[in-house]
Amino acid sequence: MSTTTTTAHSGVLGTACVSTFVVNANTSAVSILLPSIGSDLGVSIDLLQWAVTGYMLVGAATIVTSGALGDVFGRRRMFVYGLLLFVVSCVLIALAPGGWLVIVGRVIQGAAGAAILASGLSLLSVVTTGPAQMRAVALWGGAAAAGAAAGPVLGGVLNEATGWQGLFWIDAGIAAVCVPWVLRTVPESRDPARPRKIDVAGTLLVAAVLAPFVFAMTEGSSWGWASVPTLVCLVISVVAAVVFVAVERRVAAPLVDLRLLRNTRLVGATTAILIGAGAIAGLSLLISLYFQEPATFGMSSLEAGLATLPLAALVILAAPAVTPLAHKFTPRAVIIAGFVLMTAGFAVLGAVGPSWTYWAMLPALVGIAVGLALSNGPASSIATASVAEEEVGAASGISNMARYVGGAVLTAVAAGIYGSVTANREAAGDPRGSSLADGLAVSCLALAIFSASGIVLGLLAARRARRPRPLDYAAAAAATAHTLPVHTAERAPLG
Repeated sequence: MSTTTTTAHSGVLGTACVSTFVVNANTSAVSILLPSIGSDLGVSIDLLQWAVTGYMLVGAATIVTSGALGDVFGRRRMFVYGLLLFVVSCVLIALAPGGWLVIVGRVIQGAAGAAILASGLSLLSVVTTGPAQMRAVALWGGAAAAGAAAGPVLGGVLNEATGWQGLFWIDAGIAAVCVPWVLRTVPESRDPARPRKIDVAGTLLVAAVLAPFVFAMTEGSSWGWASVPTLVCLVISVVAAVVFVAVERRVAAPLVDLRLLRNTRLVGATTAILIGAGAIAGLSLLISLYFQEPATFGMSSLEAGLATLPLAALVILAAPAVTPLAHKFTPRAVIIAGFVLMTAGFAVLGAVGPSWTYWAMLPALVGIAVGLALSNGPASSIATASVAEEEVGAASGISNMARYVGGAVLTAVAAGIYGSVTANREAAGDPRGSSLADGLAVSCLALAIFSASGIVLGLLAARRARRPRPLDYAAAAAATAHTLPVHTAERAPLG
């Protein structure tokens, strides 16, 4: 390997791993910081939950488009633009005088994070092949998982030491330092075979489908599920979905290749990914709020971050064991076992009461974490193994969009139920602590129902799929929050 090639490989791997660690740590830390942000800025949590759902909505709309823009205009260029946009978003949030600017910053951050993740992975696929690609994928996935696990703890530490703004200032500094590093060490690459047209209409229509739907899920309990505003939001989503399908059938380079949606194995695996990712995102927000409520556990942000660390660590530690389990018992069996564990864990939390301690909740939380690890890996590998080699990138794009969609929708649903049940119980005269426990219990029962549907989808996802390759399993085990488009037969051209 030449010195130039070695430098390019090291530069891409280093910047991709550092940036994905920062992006994932930032994402997972925000839920822990919401109570502090709300208290400091005098903003309700009901409003600030849009800092989470808004991020995911924009990520869902832009994750595939970011990859396409990199293929056409330069992957390094998009990577740098993503880093610069991330810096801008962090500064906006850190300087925010009110809740709305925090939400705006997080919306921008959703686009920045999507660009960084998509372009970083594309760059890795260019400079690595064979065993080197497996190592790069494992390191990238490890950085992503480590960031997601460390985020709540780092957020708690910085919140206690510097205030909640400290996380965003530090993240902005790291991203800014990465820019000259990328420009100096990473070669530019494009895909000249890809059509130069970008499906902007598809991107906007994805947002038009999701935004009113999430808004209806968030506000429906207070508006009334049959009220005019709720129904209008749902109608807008349906109309936008119909228009989206019509547009995607006609554009040269569609955001979503609708032909792939005829692949029942891909659809089943992707829906399983959506459910798992959404359920965990919803739970993460719920326990972050519940743990820090003075009327319940009254934890500090640092204590709450440490309380979630065992769960994130379990997901990471269990992921490598999924590969041999899937080989021995089949991916279908492992996916179903994962969703059974998740469903059981949420069902147990559906009985939570005001007298429950953290240690009483921990076994259920552990079951949910292990269930996620079991269901995520095989579903991710099946999503890419169920299509032809030339369709792997498109299939992984659909799966990654689904992760964001699931997170946005189920976070909105869980937060909406939690807030409305708590408010109704308090209005009826129940104590604050009891009302919050009821809100958490009902929200977890709803998440249990969603998780139970994954058991059925596990059967669909694994039927007649091509046996996943070692690289498929490596990608699935390494990446707990991203479906990786890995190729063994060809490399994208440089230049």
